[in-house]
Amino acid sequence: QAILGVQLVVTLLTATLMHRLAPHCSFARWLLCNGSLFRYKHPSEEELRALAGKQRPRGRRERWANGYSEEKTLCVPRDAPFQLETCPLTAVDALVLRFFLEYQWFVDFAVYSGGVYLFTEAYYYVLGPARETNIAVFWCLLTVAFSMKMFLTVTRLYFSAEEGGERSVCLTFAFLFLLLAMLVQVVPEETLELGLEPGLASMIQNLEPLLKMQGWDWMVPLVKLAIRVGLSVLGSMLGAFLTFPGLRLAQTHRDALTMSEDRPVLQFLLHTSFLSPLFILWLWTKPIARNFLHQAPFGDTPFFLLSDSAFDSLRLWVLVALCLLRLAVTRPHLQAYLCLAKARVEQLRREAGRIEACEIQRRVVRVYCYLTVVSLQYLTPLILTLNCTLLLKTLGGYSWGLGQALPLAPVLAAAQDGPVGPKEDEAQQAAARITGALGGLLTPLFLRGTLAFLIWWTAACQLLSSLFGLYFHQHLAGS
Repeated sequence: QAILGVQLVVTLLTATLMHRLAPHCSFARWLLCNGSLFRYKHPSEEELRALAGKQRPRGRRERWANGYSEEKTLCVPRDAPFQLETCPLTAVDALVLRFFLEYQWFVDFAVYSGGVYLFTEAYYYVLGPARETNIAVFWCLLTVAFSMKMFLTVTRLYFSAEEGGERSVCLTFAFLFLLLAMLVQVVPEETLELGLEPGLASMIQNLEPLLKMQGWDWMVPLVKLAIRVGLSVLGSMLGAFLTFPGLRLAQTHRDALTMSEDRPVLQFLLHTSFLSPLFILWLWTKPIARNFLHQAPFGDTPFFLLSDSAFDSLRLWVLVALCLLRLAVTRPHLQAYLCLAKARVEQLRREAGRIEACEIQRRVVRVYCYLTVVSLQYLTPLILTLNCTLLLKTLGGYSWGLGQALPLAPVLAAAQDGPVGPKEDEAQQAAARITGALGGLLTPLFLRGTLAFLIWWTAACQLLSSLFGLYFHQHLAGS
């Protein structure tokens, strides 16, 4: 308990220090600001009237004499040669955006959680405590919960819109991903090694004696079915959450490639970042990943490149590297989104007719006002995948390959040390029994399967929605 108290105090001090430094060196503001913001350069009244082909407005007495009480809305030709001005996006400009405070708090909390996890991993690597609570698990679990909250906040915007069809698109993809999630769970482990079957078997093995003691052994098949249905519903929700982020990612990816035509290194990073979900899918495809590296096809004699534990560590490192790569190309994607204002103005010039002057401003400003939502759509899947990877390493009993693996589930196993002392009250006894039961149910194999399914399914939803977005923006958007 003393060691746990020291670890908790150091962790809180680290988080407090980061919180103190947040207003001056916030990572969220660094990602969002210092880009080129396009603003509508409002011309003078004489220039607008010259573009509209109108004369100087008459005086009030002259208008009242002719029966006019107010002037009509000013309209200009759509192909008028008005210009947009660029300026750097600062933190002051971003403060007025909707969801900016939520965005800044969420991203900064994810950074703090990563710092706590790094400190905890270094602490375990140096001291190697045998049985001790890993406080970084709670930080990562909170980050995962906040990621789901951000998904709900952003998706609620599409369901609140009365027009546009966003609600129908989310529901359609939700039912599609529900079907796909049920199909994925019946794929054998020899093809897709998510570990769901061994995880369920280990949990049911510990749950069945508890149910038989209460006479509820008939609930064992229902528990299996409930877990399967729960994973399918969770996969459907994630698919609905990741639909519009995938569509937006496809659009910003195309625009970022167009903006970086003279930078081949950046284009390579953009392509690799866009295909990173495909690499994640390959990592759990056993014939392509594990079997190929475990027994490479070099002639007739088997050649072992990596052991099973080394492959598990390599998979964790690849997941972290892909998340950091996508984080590194955040700024080009956000800048490509801001350049949509210029693209909309150029598209407006190719149209015929007239348009209100205030409508031009709305089209330009709408891009800027939606910036924080686009940032959340881009960063939330990344943060969710990264924290699930960290949880998979800790709760699943894996290792980074730098030392021995940490003890499995130290929090839950501590309740099984022995009988409860007579001086402890009933609440402590009940808590000990509940903790012991959870320690038997939430086994490392079960947590491995659940977290691996969550990581793999998030990548699958991102890949499918982004590929559909590429097809939509290339073939359907212009028609």
